Amino acid sequence: METKVIIEVSNRHVHLSRETYNKLFDTPLNKVKDLSQKNMYVSDKTVTIYTDSYEFNNVKILGPLRDYDQVEISHNDALKLHIDPPVRASGDLNGASLIHIKTAKADIELEAAIIAQRHIHMSPEDAMKYGVVNGQKVKVKIEGNKSGEMDAYIKVSEDGVYYMHIDTDDANAFILKNLDEGTLII
Repeated sequence: METKVIIEVSNRHVHLSRETYNKLFDTPLNKVKDLSQKNMYVSDKTVTIYTDSYEFNNVKILGPLRDYDQVEISHNDALKLHIDPPVRASGDLNGASLIHIKTAKADIELEAAIIAQRHIHMSPEDAMKYGVVNGQKVKVKIEGNKSGEMDAYIKVSEDGVYYMHIDTDDANAFILKNLDEGTLII
């Protein structure tokens, strides 16, 4: 079975717990714009992420706040930062790299840096329709000047909206831009 999927390209960003957020900011987290996934949004807050080797300023915090802290970066970001974060599904921080997060208020160090695993969001209804389950590995075919296939994992959630998420390194490798299409092969 093959079906089209819209691909969203995700740049580096941060997810924070309430506890960590309160250490870094004195004002509430406010929504600037909704993301494709229900109840997810780009906030009005940014941080600097850094190591002794490099720093990235104005890194967006995505909302809402979570139960854990996570810094999602690309492999190219990791090379500049001189860290070796694992490729992980969101929320799996096993072996996450140490990174600093700072604002005008505070500077904290957390084991929170990962490279996000390519994934395809789906609702339970979508998963049933396509005959897949949460965590299943699938292929996505890319057409164009640098065509090919990439692996991705199915991510089923009640609020899941059918989109594939890749990072900027994957997008550059296949010469993709945000909202291009791929073909899900099941």
